[in-house]
Amino acid sequence: MRYFIELAYKGTNYHGWQYQPNATSVQETLNKALSMLLKTDIDIVGAGRTDTGVHAKQMFAHFDFENEIDAPHLIQKLNSFLPKDIVIYNIIKVTDQAHARFDATRRTYEYHIHTMKDAFENDDSWLYHNALDLDKMNEACQLLFRYNDFECFSKTNTDVRTFNCVIFEAYWRQIGNRIVFTISADRFLRNMVRAIVGTMINIGTGKINLTDFEKIIESKDRGEAGFSVPAHGLYLVKIDYDFDTILNSK
Repeated sequence: MRYFIELAYKGTNYHGWQYQPNATSVQETLNKALSMLLKTDIDIVGAGRTDTGVHAKQMFAHFDFENEIDAPHLIQKLNSFLPKDIVIYNIIKVTDQAHARFDATRRTYEYHIHTMKDAFENDDSWLYHNALDLDKMNEACQLLFRYNDFECFSKTNTDVRTFNCVIFEAYWRQIGNRIVFTISADRFLRNMVRAIVGTMINIGTGKINLTDFEKIIESKDRGEAGFSVPAHGLYLVKIDYDFDTILNSK
């Protein structure tokens, strides 16, 4: 039987989602917890990767287990066993063909910036003092919808087959002393959101203009785009599925 697991985590203490040798990852931590509680080797598959220090307010993964699971009981056990920076929200039985990564239809990220020094924000938001022109940055967001190839915002030497992404929404908003960038797409390239934010920071400070921004996208050259903002301000906040097609009602 296949199950989806819905969770959240604070990424500060982890070297990203994906398992890696000699470094603690969220995937490895969950594998160990599930394997111990279910008394068999479990290997979970995530909906995607998050880099070192990136947070997830909603993440999905799937795993296979031969028996029926008492979901409320297992959720309680997992939350008691796991570190305090990982929380399990739900475990759902799905069809055997359901896939946490390939069946996701939309992913949404937020990037958080705080504009005044705050002793409680340092792990959760990036401190940036300079004034930003959010109107110009939102104009740049509109330009993203004209394109599908975002190689210029992708980490170099990545093993993807295509750099094409469909962006559904992108916008900046001010919430008190915090500035939040929200972006949704069918898929994201490695480092893509952090590179987009860094490039838009250059627009917001007047270092480049909207015409420059279009030229950067059309160049398909990561070297032309802006800097990559720090990981600790980035959150995966939502993953969408067509649950009508993947839920197992039996």
